[in-house]
Amino acid sequence: MTAPIRVLVCDDQALIRTGFATIIDAQPDLEVVGECWDGRGAVDLAGRLRPDVVVMDVRMPVLDGIEATRLLAGAGVAHPVKVLVVTTFNLDEYVYEALRAGASGFLLKDAPPAQLLHGIRTVASGAALLAPEVTRQLVGRYAARIRPADRTPGDSGLTPRELEVLRLIANGLSNSEIAATLVISHETVKTYVSRILTKLDLRDRVQAVVYAYRRGLVT
Repeated sequence: MTAPIRVLVCDDQALIRTGFATIIDAQPDLEVVGECWDGRGAVDLAGRLRPDVVVMDVRMPVLDGIEATRLLAGAGVAHPVKVLVVTTFNLDEYVYEALRAGASGFLLKDAPPAQLLHGIRTVASGAALLAPEVTRQLVGRYAARIRPADRTPGDSGLTPRELEVLRLIANGLSNSEIAATLVISHETVKTYVSRILTKLDLRDRVQAVVYAYRRGLVT
């Protein structure tokens, strides 16, 4: 039997925290290994328990969820933990900053239980939670507020074709849509995506989208 996915739940509202834990523990392939009410507790518990996924609130005392995410999954973390941010804030700076901090995806707190469970399993598998169409909505609508750090992509190390694929990813196209647009095979697209993530030292498509917007590759 495959070991269950180990989940740490962090939310400052006891009712929500208990509700999440109950929903998660009812699944045969998921297991809640700990609960906490603030970001500092999440960082400490994650260090001791080594969960597969941390379900993280944004607004919490002591240390907010964004900073906790940065400490758990941000750049330079030796043993990053996958973080699923669950928030009441939709398409604002909290979501964007959480993704920049290293979160693998996000959900809203009013999402149905099935979406929470799907999100945990998706993040645990190493994939980004955001589907291409959701990525398009999230980052596309927020793009006006993102200040590109550098509008010259020449130092990225990507080939012209890889830059083209990156732009299409940032515009929310799926691998199949990219293949159709560039008239190449689906497997070739997967190869390009893998090369892009490796060259830019990015974990997933979400980080690739953020990178593209920060570098001014898409507007």
